[in-house]
Amino acid sequence: MNKTPARLTLSRRDFLKLTAAAGAVAVGGHLLDTYAPWLNDEEQAAMTRQPFAREEAISQQLVEIIRYATLAANGHNTQPWKFALRQDAIEIHADTSRHLPVVDPENRELWISLGSALENLLLAARAAGYAPTVAYPHGADLIRVQLTLDTPQGGPLFDAIPLRQTTRSVYDDRPLPSADLDTLQSLPLEPGVSLRFLSAPAEMETALAAINEGNLRQYADRAFVEELITWLRFNKKEALAELDGLYSRCSGNPTAPRWLGRMFVSGTKPQQQADADAEKFRSSAGAVVIVTAADDKAAWVRAGQVYERLTLQMTALNIKSALLNQPIEVAELRPQFQTAIGLDAAPQLLVRFGYADPLPRSMRRPVEQVLI
Repeated sequence: MNKTPARLTLSRRDFLKLTAAAGAVAVGGHLLDTYAPWLNDEEQAAMTRQPFAREEAISQQLVEIIRYATLAANGHNTQPWKFALRQDAIEIHADTSRHLPVVDPENRELWISLGSALENLLLAARAAGYAPTVAYPHGADLIRVQLTLDTPQGGPLFDAIPLRQTTRSVYDDRPLPSADLDTLQSLPLEPGVSLRFLSAPAEMETALAAINEGNLRQYADRAFVEELITWLRFNKKEALAELDGLYSRCSGNPTAPRWLGRMFVSGTKPQQQADADAEKFRSSAGAVVIVTAADDKAAWVRAGQVYERLTLQMTALNIKSALLNQPIEVAELRPQFQTAIGLDAAPQLLVRFGYADPLPRSMRRPVEQVLI
């Protein structure tokens, strides 16, 4: 799962100054191509989030279930999954062509992303009238969900699937009502998975120190920055062409031609990114670490399920969330972070939460592009 992407700290005033300096004719051509007023990115994002359709044909209903699975959180919005329809099952396969070798060399976050997709798939399957049974990736490199006809079961988490989003903006500092915090803390979990909530000032500062150190190390790594730029979509045309990646508008940043966006991201100073994420973290109502007793594919998948379940519950309560995984993604920092916050098991994800206005929704590929 990705942490907060590089922040385009360029103000709109500075943006206009820079584009003017680059030459009105050349920039004008870039801007027309970039902003493409005849293309509608919001309409495209909304298409994949249409209400769940109750289909009579089993094959069409299974496609609907997969569509809801693809709305899950995932690292850098790489959407690293493929789905196979079987006679009485759906398989989720890793699409390793979409892995992140720098930030996720062991594919840990890739399998967490598949776990998030699994959680959505299970919720959608139950709503469609199936009782799902999961075979986790212990021996095989896939997740198999056996489907048996049952009574349809919906609920608030299922209803939240098309509404859930990662909100990477600064929050408004409001604390959570105690009843909502109790709801999150009593969330049903998966075997071997636990949640460690951070709310005391000392705990939050300890986590922030680890986030800062992670930022300093990652943004000093040229390979990390180049990988991030590969998955950034700086403008509407790029976002609609690829239907994946981290679209600038979805992070609350201005759109720009790729040459300009690349210039600013590649020029981001490590301390600049650390300061930006520190502001975001301090604006949050709290944070939670998702922890697993084991540290293998099955554990990563279950961690992804719990993460998706948690964010869906937050969505149902109108709480926003985002990942700041730097102290877990940097291999040398992970055990230090584990010790610093007093964990006796493996941290998998660090999630901040709070209140903020919604941002534009990210793109998703249509089901036909992810079917085997």
